[in-house]
Amino acid sequence: MAPRLSVAPARRAEIVEATIRCLARVGYSGLRMKEVARLAGVSQGILHYYFESKRAILLAALHKVLDDLNRRLTPVIDAAPDAPTQLAGVVRSFLAFADENREFWLVFVEFWGEMMHDRDFAQVNAELYRRLRRTLGAVVARGVRAGRFRKLDPEEAGSVVLALVDGISLQRTFDPKALTLARATRLCEEAVLRFLERG
Repeated sequence: MAPRLSVAPARRAEIVEATIRCLARVGYSGLRMKEVARLAGVSQGILHYYFESKRAILLAALHKVLDDLNRRLTPVIDAAPDAPTQLAGVVRSFLAFADENREFWLVFVEFWGEMMHDRDFAQVNAELYRRLRRTLGAVVARGVRAGRFRKLDPEEAGSVVLALVDGISLQRTFDPKALTLARATRLCEEAVLRFLERG
């Protein structure tokens, strides 16, 4: 018997969350659908009612971690009065997110390894980074128009901001003692603003 449609979205979400927890614990190569089902509180056979394959579950998990990251951006930008404050808010928000959700970065790194060999995973990730570059680039362009930032290609600048945030987030994920969150945030904010501000 197929599951009721009314419970389908919630059940799918539970399966995706269970997949993310498993990936964080045992990695991509160690992922077993039996353990995903156990954590989700369903039988292994039920997984196939909601997802046609293991690959479909993994793609849904990748979309979930990327959507969680992307959703943090708009409220932070909307809450700040000018471009420098917006970018500082983005840095603080993303680094705090990585600190609060170490599981997210562990899963992200697992997927990054697979993206080298999997076109679908790579396309999902590439689309996220295109959106982030455009969003951050729009903030940079506002700063340029306001005379706060030097003239430069906005999306290229967005790439630099992402590289700094990604790099420091990953360092803290792998070695939380390398930098405190407060110091990592301050250094990243300073680096972003030094890169962008007029001389």
